[in-house]
Amino acid sequence: MTELLLRGGILINEGGRTEQDILIRNGRIENIGPSLSPSVNCKELDVSGKWILPGLIDDQVHFREPGLTHKACIHTESQAAVAGGVTTYFEMPNVSPPTLDMERIEEKCAIAKRDSIANYAFFLGASNENLEAVKSADPEKIAGVKVFMGSSTGNMLVDEETVLEGIFRNSPTIIATHCEDTPMILANEEQAKIKYGKEVPFSEHGNIRSREACLKSSSMAVELAKRENAKLHVLHITTEEELGLFEAGHSRITAEACVHHLWFEDQSYTTLGSLIKCNPAIKKASDRDAIRGAVYDGRISILATDHAPHTWEEKQGTYFNAPSGLPLIQHTLLLMMEMCEQNCFSPELIVERACHAPARLFQVEERGYLREGYWADIVVVDPTGKTQVKDSQLFSKCGWSPFSQMTFTNSIETTIVSGKIAYHQGALNMDCRGLRAEFPKERR
Repeated sequence: MTELLLRGGILINEGGRTEQDILIRNGRIENIGPSLSPSVNCKELDVSGKWILPGLIDDQVHFREPGLTHKACIHTESQAAVAGGVTTYFEMPNVSPPTLDMERIEEKCAIAKRDSIANYAFFLGASNENLEAVKSADPEKIAGVKVFMGSSTGNMLVDEETVLEGIFRNSPTIIATHCEDTPMILANEEQAKIKYGKEVPFSEHGNIRSREACLKSSSMAVELAKRENAKLHVLHITTEEELGLFEAGHSRITAEACVHHLWFEDQSYTTLGSLIKCNPAIKKASDRDAIRGAVYDGRISILATDHAPHTWEEKQGTYFNAPSGLPLIQHTLLLMMEMCEQNCFSPELIVERACHAPARLFQVEERGYLREGYWADIVVVDPTGKTQVKDSQLFSKCGWSPFSQMTFTNSIETTIVSGKIAYHQGALNMDCRGLRAEFPKERR
């Protein structure tokens, strides 16, 4: 029997803030209360004055395995995840080969069981050719169905109307969409080439992958979901206009914001260039501020990363050669807490959007909350700590960060995954292995 006691922490959970102890036994939270008395063999951590949060559930990551492991892999990126306070991740299907059937899902789960320090689940990808695989997918064994609607970085574009209708009508679980309109983007690219030639500046990225392209595709997704009564989750919202598609408290049509779209804005391209090139693009400061407002009022219900590493060498290319995507997961909670320091959000709201809400929306069983009987997925934050981002301390395989040399005004002290200490005071427990996230059978 394994026991661990967190003594004297400040629990931030379900909208409240209380000083409590947490006793963990055999991977689960046994007791929450003041002055708990553990057994004589119990390991104890003094977390007095620290914030105790549920571990984050990141509903959108790209860990690049299989097939793209020169960029990243499940082993390295799960290390970055736990160092960043993320205890459960949902990984996307645009790998090589793409995750288009349940056999590929199980292959990825086998890799994660062997290599992942964090808990895991995987999205089943949709394509123009795999409607039957989507219809027959086991909802207990996938995070959801991912549809690249209008745009795809992994040749998984779904642009046949009858297939889209079939997916929205028949998916056995939640549908998560990447929404950008490819014909509009291609037309914008041609205009940029006419204006700039081969030297298109990265500051044009938000104009090329335009707000109009985002709105057109997101509007189509919402319209389809309403028509077919599908459960829809629109990923990484980037424009003020798209926010009008969503309502606070809506249970079947929801939206997500990612931390880089909450932090950076179009002026950031001047210094960071390709390092913040991502799809959909970072846009104007007014969009960033509007998205922050929607996170605050509930129109956007979930916070995530869209962690998508590429090598440093790949990112040194010109505009059309440098790939889109950036590593984020090691600093996502630090960044969220930094926005709390700037009075954008409260820690209680961050916990709701990054822990509770994804657990509810995806119906993750017994995770996402600090509750007796639940799995012990916990992160300890020092609100007065400092974290300077140094390349030598990065766990992502790519070895770089858009936050390099930035100093955060908080730090992550400990991350516990399914009752095991996965990360503590800068060091990883390389023996820790996460568990496969569990979902109920009826999820539509």
